[in-house]
Amino acid sequence: MTSSNPALFAVSNFPVRSVEGNSTGEFHQARIFILDDEPVNVILLERTLAEAGFSNIETATDPREALKACTANPPDLLILDLMMPHINGFALLHTLREAWGPNDRIPVLVLTADASRDTCHRALTFGANDFLNKPIDRMEVLLRVQNLIETRLLYKELRASNRTLEERVEKRTQDLEIAQIDALEKLAKAAEFRDDDTGEHTYRVGELAAKLAAHVGLPPETVEIIHRAAPLHDVGKIAIPDAILLKPAKLTNEEFDLMKTHAEIGARLLSSSQSPLMQCAERIARTHHERYDGSGYPSKIKGEDIPIEGRILAIVDVYDALTNERPYKKAWPHEEALAEIQRCAGTHFDPELVAGFTTLF
Repeated sequence: MTSSNPALFAVSNFPVRSVEGNSTGEFHQARIFILDDEPVNVILLERTLAEAGFSNIETATDPREALKACTANPPDLLILDLMMPHINGFALLHTLREAWGPNDRIPVLVLTADASRDTCHRALTFGANDFLNKPIDRMEVLLRVQNLIETRLLYKELRASNRTLEERVEKRTQDLEIAQIDALEKLAKAAEFRDDDTGEHTYRVGELAAKLAAHVGLPPETVEIIHRAAPLHDVGKIAIPDAILLKPAKLTNEEFDLMKTHAEIGARLLSSSQSPLMQCAERIARTHHERYDGSGYPSKIKGEDIPIEGRILAIVDVYDALTNERPYKKAWPHEEALAEIQRCAGTHFDPELVAGFTTLF
């Protein structure tokens, strides 16, 4: 194509400003979608962009086809005519912005023969970023396209950097959480070894709690959190003196009052975390000795005011304590322990959870 028009002559040598972090190859590979119901305008725009080095161009003259294509695969730039049959540019732009979502940042260059203020304001309201007046000046097309593509690529680069940063922060947070949980689990084990020679109580309680949580229909992610948090329920025992924790006889009232402090101590050890796992562990530590009728400790809350994790732990903790030997008691047979759990339904334990626990056996 030849012409004496200086704008057309400049097309083949159109300078591309460097975009930090993006190569000119990436720049020219940006996906551009052209929509105009006039085929001659589409051909002119496509040829102008191709001669400037852009190689990833799609076109349409029917807005219905463009709507499907741009919804399924959003472009890096949409060049959009306003006055079209079937769907006008305003309606199409509004629909696409809703489909793309508020964080798409896909630039839209509007083509219009109506340069009135009302038209411009309306287009901006629907999400346009820039304007080209008809008849089209080819150099102006390239300058505006370049500015919008540069902005789009910089946004994509920033979004990728933010995603990488978020992944690193999430990984670091997970590493810290794992280290914190590992330390607390070892602390819980240390406390447990003091009155359980095998140190397996924490493991058994975690397994039983997860099974009961799954059996009563809690979501899988909640079941997993309870599974990992339950072993920390008695971490506060680390602060209880051996003379009380290991006493083979019945505790005095004063000794029992001191023993009961392990619930609040454990909750304080686990508090102030943003981790859902640690928050669950804190609730379990604080409430696993609360009773359904409100006679438990430390807060004397009752019924469903007790978090479900605490109500689950109340059952499995007592069951495991009954069925395993401790310094102050012999192990109970399973049938006797289960009968005791059932007897205390509605007073010590949530009756619905007791029913679920019973069917597990």
